[in-house]
Amino acid sequence: MKGRTIALDELEGTEAAALIVDGQLHDLLIDSDHPRPGTIYRAVAMRPMKGQGGMFLETPDGNAFLRQVKGLAPGDTLLVQVTGFAEPGKAIPVTTRILFKSRYAIVTPGAPGINVSRQIKDDDLRDELLGIAHEVMEGEDGLILRSSCASGHPQDIAEDIGAMAQLCAQVMADTTGGAETLVEGDGPHALAWREWDGDDIDSGAGSFERHSVLDMIEALSSPMVPLPGGGSMCIEPTRALVAVDINTGNDTSPAAGLKANMAALRELPRQLRLRGLGGQVLVDPAPAPKKDRRQMEQVLRAAFKQDATETILAGWTQLGLMELQRKRERVPLREVLK
Repeated sequence: MKGRTIALDELEGTEAAALIVDGQLHDLLIDSDHPRPGTIYRAVAMRPMKGQGGMFLETPDGNAFLRQVKGLAPGDTLLVQVTGFAEPGKAIPVTTRILFKSRYAIVTPGAPGINVSRQIKDDDLRDELLGIAHEVMEGEDGLILRSSCASGHPQDIAEDIGAMAQLCAQVMADTTGGAETLVEGDGPHALAWREWDGDDIDSGAGSFERHSVLDMIEALSSPMVPLPGGGSMCIEPTRALVAVDINTGNDTSPAAGLKANMAALRELPRQLRLRGLGGQVLVDPAPAPKKDRRQMEQVLRAAFKQDATETILAGWTQLGLMELQRKRERVPLREVLK
């Protein structure tokens, strides 16, 4: 089935959203009990973390950790935003660089200037969007017009900018009091509207079943990922890291190793995204000569360039493993579906 379909449903009573591209599960969002990324707190400073230059903060959802603290003393209040999900037993990661993000606009408090996404190339459209922004925006806050503005209606864009600017002004002025949640982060359905483009949106009950999403999620419960043309990839998360093992299967030809590695590295971003995996990732490639490493790196970087989650290729270990560092933006799927 060709095209992009967005399915909005529930999974075991929990809000969920799926993006299906050409009949394949491309992205999956499932709500959890964790504080959602994007949540904004008025937090209270508790104590510094010696040696790390950070500070523990009190929030309504438990302790948070803020890195690179300057001029902050215990008892001070400040506004912070959740940047990702905390590992078990660790504090909620937060930042003071708060963003108010919607489908068409991102308002940046304290960072003035109006910018248009570089993905919008048409000069006339850029000028039109800047005109809309200047009519709506007031004050010293900044604005980023997202790539989705290219297909948006001018009135919808103006309303979106106005709503985010108003919310920004209200929240950034709310600095007095104890620890409090000021803005709840978006859930799966709101995130799907905000971040995905679809040819068709199915929000009726049972949409996951109609689009075979349940079967595709069931396939993610297995660590084994069959690769096109033979071979397989095994993805196994541990407490310390995510281990990825690439195998050629029954193909023992000289070119089998490179073929399997290329297929696996192209598929790896999608698998990590759907499984909600991040942190340290170690990839054990199928046997291949060292001269193929540069080609493998190029394929992997190109694949992650299409992925929204920041992932860095740190390099190769002495044992020939590829070492990656991926931002933890989601709760692991295996934890959500417990």
